[in-house]
Amino acid sequence: MRLLVVEDDAALGPIVVRGLREDGHSVDLAATVAQAKRELAVTHYDLVILDLGLPDGDGVKLCRDLRRDDIATRVLMMTARDTTPDVVHGLDAGADDYITKPFDYPILSARVRALLRRPARGGNPVLRGLHIELDPAGHRVTCAGVVTPLTAREFALLHYLMSRADETVSRSDIIDHVWDAHLDPMSNVVDVHIAQLRRKLSTRDSEAPISTIRGVGYRFGPSASIDGAISAPNERGASE
Repeated sequence: MRLLVVEDDAALGPIVVRGLREDGHSVDLAATVAQAKRELAVTHYDLVILDLGLPDGDGVKLCRDLRRDDIATRVLMMTARDTTPDVVHGLDAGADDYITKPFDYPILSARVRALLRRPARGGNPVLRGLHIELDPAGHRVTCAGVVTPLTAREFALLHYLMSRADETVSRSDIIDHVWDAHLDPMSNVVDVHIAQLRRKLSTRDSEAPISTIRGVGYRFGPSASIDGAISAPNERGASE
């Protein structure tokens, strides 16, 4: 999942980002309201973890602006404001959850998992295509009716491709959504994960669910009239 952490504390922000990345998420960090707005304007995030006291504005107003603009991204407020009126004010502004500082990281991690299990506002929680079914809320994939374990990154990649089924998605779009700005664009990590998904999701009686559109990108859906052949890349050096 792609997450945005909005936190101006130079010590806390990187710690939260590192923990979330170790949990398997793709994470960006913004230190101001202006920077957060720029990130939100160009990237779809599954969750925003939002501090309230920021150098150039208030996170509560940013949350209100998101909801006013019909942006359904889940919001977890993370702040030192711990009075009952503060919590009520934050939730009434459109936040999905609220955690006060200081906190133990495992609690934050668990709250993030709980929020990501919820379907996005107005969204269909289950994606189906070919012989694949993906349940974001249950974090479960079935292939021809059989539960198929995937890594966190494989799940995020498949979720993104299935959410844009029958569209051709470029490698750069995949990197932007499933990884983050720190990934070397020349890395073969996308190809490696595509190859891994094909191996896990192909069956004797069903076609491979992901096709390669040479020179363009990848596509989830029937491969008729599309060259879906691709040799598995060398996996040495690829990383999550």
